[in-house]
Amino acid sequence: MRIAVLNGPNLNLLGLREPERYGRTTLAEVERSLGGVATELGVELECAQHNGEGQLIDAVHAMRGRVDGVVINAGAYSHSSLALRDALVGVSVPFVEVHVTNVYAREPERRHSMLAPAALGGVVGLGVQGYELALRGLVAALKGRTA
Repeated sequence: MRIAVLNGPNLNLLGLREPERYGRTTLAEVERSLGGVATELGVELECAQHNGEGQLIDAVHAMRGRVDGVVINAGAYSHSSLALRDALVGVSVPFVEVHVTNVYAREPERRHSMLAPAALGGVVGLGVQGYELALRGLVAALKGRTA
């Protein structure tokens, strides 16, 4: 089983940007940790981060037929991008949405996700640990589909 972890705008600044809100763990550290979890779960992992909406959509298109599922933190595009949701649905790859902060306790414009209606599930507000929970949940759901 192959899983992609896709991160959107500004997540390359994780650990540096507003550490009081997002914490001090860097994206590279998150990816290393997820690599260990993937090994434990017996899955292959590929990670990518893009700041541009078009780059994210291109990355999703490239996943078609190559990955079994996606853990995605689309950052602010989660709240605005129908195009990104359409790409995920269009390639028929199951996904779990992740947010480091509790977007439902933040500004009103962050309280709605364009991706959520098409997602298998979501993990919000649990810091970078949410990535591991999302990966474990996604793998379990995918294994349940094939059982």
